[in-house]
This record gives sequence, structure tokens and C-alpha cells, in this order.
Amino acid sequence: MSKIVILGAGISGHVAASHLRRKLSKNHKVVVVSPNSNYQWIPSNIWVGIGRMKSEKILFPLAPLYKKKGIGFKQAKAISFFPEGDKHEHKPYVLSEFVVGDKKGQQEKVTYDYLINATGPKLNFEGTEGLIPGKNKAYSVCTYTHADHAWEALNALIQDMKKGKKAKILIGTGHAKSTCQGAAFEYILNVEHELHRHNVRDMAEITWIANEYKLGDFGMDGMLLSYGSMTMKSNELVEMIFEDRGIKWITGAAVNKIEEGIAHYENLDGEYKTESYDFAMLIPSFSGHGFKAYDKNENDITEKLFKGFMIVDADYTQKPYEEWSVKDWPETYQNPNYKNIFAPGIAFAPPHSISKPRISKNGTDITPAPPRTGMPSGITAKLVAENIIDSIKNGKESLHNKGSMGNMGAACIASAGFGIMKGSGVSITTFPIVPDYEKYPKTQGRHLGKTFGDIGLAGHWLKLALHYAFIYKAKMRPFWWLIPE
Repeated sequence: MSKIVILGAGISGHVAASHLRRKLSKNHKVVVVSPNSNYQWIPSNIWVGIGRMKSEKILFPLAPLYKKKGIGFKQAKAISFFPEGDKHEHKPYVLSEFVVGDKKGQQEKVTYDYLINATGPKLNFEGTEGLIPGKNKAYSVCTYTHADHAWEALNALIQDMKKGKKAKILIGTGHAKSTCQGAAFEYILNVEHELHRHNVRDMAEITWIANEYKLGDFGMDGMLLSYGSMTMKSNELVEMIFEDRGIKWITGAAVNKIEEGIAHYENLDGEYKTESYDFAMLIPSFSGHGFKAYDKNENDITEKLFKGFMIVDADYTQKPYEEWSVKDWPETYQNPNYKNIFAPGIAFAPPHSISKPRISKNGTDITPAPPRTGMPSGITAKLVAENIIDSIKNGKESLHNKGSMGNMGAACIASAGFGIMKGSGVSITTFPIVPDYEKYPKTQGRHLGKTFGDIGLAGHWLKLALHYAFIYKAKMRPFWWLIPE
């Protein structure tokens, strides 16, 4: 009998637990450890943040579902890792701390045969001075509670605009190393659409601020894509979208301090500037959770497991941008030092950024971190689960299932509006996520036939369909596994 412990119940953790439980007999234990009592479909936080969807529509309690499906569940937060066990407990374990609401309880050792670290990122708001959700007129849509508060503030501002008050809205990234530009991009389109719906668009100045060198970088170094019968760069597509909607933009910006209605930032020219606002939604940087690891003699071995995020089968050799390769990226998400530990999704440490590093004249690194959310999180979680399943069934290590972000595609749909007949979607599909300049030298590292953009109602319909499909899948309804990651 094997015991598989999954840390985290987000997209990666939940996908891994679902597939493990479906394909392994009940003789094997599948246990999820997460500080969160609810599952949330994070992509739909955007609609919560504009008041078009209630937060209860994007979440559900985990405990009843896991009990029904035969998955163990502990509402607890992982603290430290003991991959060799200790002098008294020879089986590897994770030390966790029970969480009930905001209260922390006793600690417990959770033993395992296989461990999947799917803890995702720490939302590093403290990495930017004054960037606190709900404070200084700055908000977030990273969680459903954040999105609820963002809508409360935005709605209040809309009511003020209806009374004749002019307003400035600032949306983008809140740190020099932030990722998830796609979420901020979708949110700014939705906010702009919502202002039209309330007939106050002419009362607002909307500005995009991001650490991207150019618009449409999205932490993936931009892309060359097909758009109808044309070929265009992603920055040209996003510029067209922003110009059409009257959205201003500031790029190459490292936001480093937030005060009441004022964002301080440094640009690549080394200039320190400010941008005032009445409402801001700024994505924070992501960081590891600061876990510690110890061997059986209680020696600190954190460097064997973590490099901020968890170390996996990537090439972490420091090398100049010109020598970066898709071969640097992991394929199995297995820790090289402890073969029964894996880290899919955002939990794994990337070997480097995907976007070309940009350093300001003051020496500040203003480069988006690589995205690993959404499709990559689900795909990598499934392949990790499949390898563990094969290893258990075969009685020996099996790493047959592989998937590098250098041969993996991703689709991003930024839908503006809500409902069946009203709205528009900006759809961008990229293959591969990490550009392969050897295989696709003439198209900036991407397969042009699989990298394309589109704008229209069809994309909006697809976004709505995906919302309901993935909630269905997450609830493990009949034949849920037929819906791809």
C-alpha cells in the first residue's frame, strides 16, 4: 500500500488528487493537505471583481467532496519537510499545522510514500511597500475575497462617477518581478467594459502599468502570431486593443511603493516617477512559501529541496540569455535529490525567466517572472500523477510521462463583459510556452500555425463554457476526466 500526500488544493493539487484517486485502488491512500477549506476556480475571479459573478459561484467546500470520493483531507498548512524522516520516525514526512479559520492549532507529522508539492505561490504583497489588498485604494483579484473587496471599491467609484466625479484607474503589476500579466489584462478589459455598461466611461482615465518591456509580453517574451490572414506581434495586437478602448499604458515599470492613491515606480531609464489613481488593481510578485527542510539528524538541507520554489529536474546553471534553451526546462517535475517528491504548477522553481532580462540604469531587474498558472498547472499535475500511478503499479520508478513548457502549449482567453450575447473575448494561443528558437527560428521560437490571436464574441462564449466545464470537472461529476486540463 502506498500513501500519496498532496500539499495544496488549487488547480495543480486538485487535478493530481482527482487523477490519483480515479486510477489507484482504495488500498492506496490519497491525502490532500491544504490551509484552504474551499476550492476556487481562480480564472473567474475577474468576473467577481467587476460584480458580474458572485464568489459562491466559483468555489465549493473541499471536505464533503473529498469524503465522497475517498480522498483524505486535512485543513492544515505545511511548515517543514523531513524527506528522510528522523531518528524516531524513519518514514519521510511533512510537518503541518492545523488551520481553522484564522486560528492555528497543533502540529502534526504527515507521513508519505510520495509527496506532491502543489502549494503554488505565496502572494508576496509585502514585496512592495504599501501594496496591501484593500489599503491605499489598491486592490487585488488573486483570491475570491480579494475580488469581492475590489468590486465593492470599484462600484463605489462608479457611483461617484455617476454623480459627476472624474476618476483615474490604474491596473497592472505591482512589482518589478510580477507575473500573471494575463489576469491584469483581462481585468482591465472588463473594467473598461463595465464602465461603458454604467454609462460612465467618459468620466474615467484608465491606465495600464506593467513590468513588461513591451505590451503583450505576458512573461513569455512576447510572440509572433497569426491574426486572421495576417501575421503580427503580440505587442501590436495589445496596442490595437488598448488604442481602440482608449486605455493608456506604461511599460518597463517597477512599482516599488504604494501610498494613498499614488503608485511610485522606476522605469528602465532609471527615472523614478509616480502615477496617481482613485482605484488600482496591481498583481503582486509571487514567491516561495519559505519552507525549511531537514535530514534525519535535523541538519538543515533546505537547499536540496528549495530555490525559493521547489527544485525539480531543470538546469539551474547560471548562463547568459543568449545561451538559454528549452532544454533548461523540467519535464517530470521530480526533485533530483529525493525521487519521491514532485512539484508541478507554480510550485516548481523555474530555471530562469522566459522574457529577456531587462536591467534599469540603476541596476534594478525589471523582468516578468515566467507564468505557470492555468493550463500548465493542470497539465504538469496530471503527468506527475500519471508517473506516480505507473510507478506504484509497476513496482519501480516510471517517468514515462513528460511535458516541458518548451513543448507545451497554452491558451489564454481574456473575456470582457458577461452573459450570452454581450461581451467580447481576446483569445491568444501559444505553442510552445517557452520559445524554441532552434525549431522555429523564423517565427521567434513559436509554431505559427499553433500561435494565434482572435477577438470577438466567440472567445467570450468559450470563456463562459470553460468556467462551467472546469467547475464540473473540479466537482468530479460523471466522466469529468474527459475534459482536458
